[in-house]
Amino acid sequence: MKQPLPRLPRALDLLAYGFGSGRSPKAPGTVGSALAVVWFAAFASFPLPVYLIWVAIAAVAGVAICGEAAKHMGVHDHPGIVWDEFVGQWIALIPVVPLLNWDTHHVIAVLLGFGLFRLFDIWKPWPVSWADGHVHGGLGIMLDDIIAGAMAAIVLYFILPYLPAAEAGWFGIVQ
Repeated sequence: MKQPLPRLPRALDLLAYGFGSGRSPKAPGTVGSALAVVWFAAFASFPLPVYLIWVAIAAVAGVAICGEAAKHMGVHDHPGIVWDEFVGQWIALIPVVPLLNWDTHHVIAVLLGFGLFRLFDIWKPWPVSWADGHVHGGLGIMLDDIIAGAMAAIVLYFILPYLPAAEAGWFGIVQ
């Protein structure tokens, strides 16, 4: 039987386990990334500079959050620690900020950003794999997801012009 995740100090538990999403018995990283998309909806209307500041603060705080959680658990980068997925997902979605309306174009872009981030985070191409294997502690836990998020954001940025137009619905049908 799988060991339950240990309780951490309250605020650390809440953030490190991604508001409970890291406690998912299956695919906690994907569940955490999906919850990060929900939170993204709240932040998407921020002006881009404010959004970038928010993500930078979350990333810097994440080094401490993930490092402390790993220390309490005695395991480096335990799958239940998903704050790094939150930050990586928010980085991946930078090209669709500010999102002032949830039309088809933007919904597809967000779903594509989610998929791209999960692809790079799971596949771990270089330099994600390098960071994952060579950088330790809280920074190591965060860095591979930050890089995966940046790679997803770059790919998403170049794909965005080819997505269906905002005024067209599914399959190009004008709404």
